[in-house]
Amino acid sequence: MKFLFVLTLFVWSVTLCKAQTFVSEGSKQIFSSPHLPQQIRKHHAVAILPVTAKVNYAKPPKGFNRQAHFMLEVELGNNVQQRLYTFLVRKAKLYTVTFQNVEQTNAILQKAGMYDHLKDFSPAEIAQVLGVDAVLTGQFELDQNQPNLEAGTTAVTLKDIPGNSALGTLTLMLHSGTTGELLWRFFKIMDDDFTSANPEIIQRLMRKVSRNLPYSI
Repeated sequence: MKFLFVLTLFVWSVTLCKAQTFVSEGSKQIFSSPHLPQQIRKHHAVAILPVTAKVNYAKPPKGFNRQAHFMLEVELGNNVQQRLYTFLVRKAKLYTVTFQNVEQTNAILQKAGMYDHLKDFSPAEIAQVLGVDAVLTGQFELDQNQPNLEAGTTAVTLKDIPGNSALGTLTLMLHSGTTGELLWRFFKIMDDDFTSANPEIIQRLMRKVSRNLPYSI
């Protein structure tokens, strides 16, 4: 009986490994659905959705304002979305698909009343409204560990990131526009000296993404 249980567990493990591809290299993790190769052959247009950004502090900075902090996260998410689009468009010849202009994407979502409520809709529903074959969703999180900051100096979107200790994580997920299935997931941790300008940090993240995007020729 024990042997049969072990054998069953082994067969299940092998089946699971064949069913999906999961690559982990240090601070980078990539998941690929078994349906990915077949699905992406049908894709022509991909939309990059607004990125959900979150900024965490070990201790809230002096003069912390919740509303201002929320707007900061919104601006950071928009910045990441725009930079991701710009970076991919510059390398358009390297991909088998085109990427919808994010300004057009956001305008369509606003008009449809979906922009501020994306979590209420499935990837397939969003893709149908946008008229694309797949949607790329993202989450960017910055953990700022410097405790003694003035609230007015926390403009992490466009200026130098204050302090010299931070952890940035980026998660991107590619969903089928017809079924909503998760086809590809990219997760990357940036644990560096964050004294350089934030655009440079995001640029480095974008290079990591571009080298692993499944649409590469």
